[in-house]
Amino acid sequence: MSTAIDHLAEKLAQLPPERIAEVVDFVDFIAEREHERTLVRAAQTASETSLARLWNNDVDAAYDQL
Repeated sequence: MSTAIDHLAEKLAQLPPERIAEVVDFVDFIAEREHERTLVRAAQTASETSLARLWNNDVDAAYDQL
């Protein structure tokens, strides 16, 4: 991983300051998107356990075969 970071640092050093600001904005965007995905996955996991009794019942067992 250090090699990738070093390589990125070398590329950043070649950019003018206004382009570096764009890179920072993009990195912030990626980090925010990853944070949102983490929240979605956590919500999915929480709802799976709370909805399991609704999904797993004898009345709807026929739908399990679809």
